[in-house]
Amino acid sequence: MPKSAKRPSSPTPARPKPASQSSTRATVLKSKISFQGKVFSVVTDKVTEPGGVTSTRDVIRHNGSVVILAVDASQNPADPSILLERQYRYAAGQFLLELPAGRIEPGEAPLAAAKRELIEETGFRARRWSRLVRYFASPGFLSETMQVFLAEDIRPGIAQPEPDEKISLVHVPLSELLVQIENGKILDGKTILSTLLFARTLSGKPA
Repeated sequence: MPKSAKRPSSPTPARPKPASQSSTRATVLKSKISFQGKVFSVVTDKVTEPGGVTSTRDVIRHNGSVVILAVDASQNPADPSILLERQYRYAAGQFLLELPAGRIEPGEAPLAAAKRELIEETGFRARRWSRLVRYFASPGFLSETMQVFLAEDIRPGIAQPEPDEKISLVHVPLSELLVQIENGKILDGKTILSTLLFARTLSGKPA
């Protein structure tokens, strides 16, 4: 470097600003990774939240997930068939009926993730896609958002599940699935939310 040239000065770290009553985001005072796993991490943050409350929060950081509500209306458009998966969930300690779903990979677009997950878990592909809703799975301690996509005009193919995924596919008419939800037979939150929203959307369509 020439003697006359000056080295660029290092930027001065910005000091955290105290949160005010009008702030819409928390100010992080201190942060550390308490656990780093394959699918998620757990961070322990000391924060000042909007309103001035300072506390320590343990948060599961997750890249987000997609949910696929795959519909087959070829037999009965008024009561289409919904594609569900039956698989054992260790955390729940039981088999559950669920909509296909999976994690969004870093840098992956949500719709691309939905198409990939549907193929991997079920083998099905869809000719028409639309987004129904995006929501937080459990915002008290989990950063994961779930984006629900409606997949229509589906056709079967060869599934490519992960080695630890043992999935059985089930086609259930919408009317029957709604009865199962009302009777407490469906316990998976994303499946309940997505099905009820789709049923409301379907009922609002012109005949």
